[in-house]
Amino acid sequence: MKLKELKVGESGLVAGFTSSDPAYRQKLLRMGLTRNAVFSVVRKAPFGGPIEIEVKGSRLVLRSNEADALDVEKQ
Repeated sequence: MKLKELKVGESGLVAGFTSSDPAYRQKLLRMGLTRNAVFSVVRKAPFGGPIEIEVKGSRLVLRSNEADALDVEKQ
């Protein structure tokens, strides 16, 4: 499942990464999006815009292409 499929207020778990670029994957890991990290969707912009999530006490805003690099499971 992709991050953009979750609704505001729902929680998810990072199941893995689909990005083949190791530098980009490292960027996501440094932001706290490690495998099995639990997060919640705070806000979503209309028309496929950025998504704000809360993970490990921090809020992150991901562009739609950044969000597509994450495989998530709904909790």
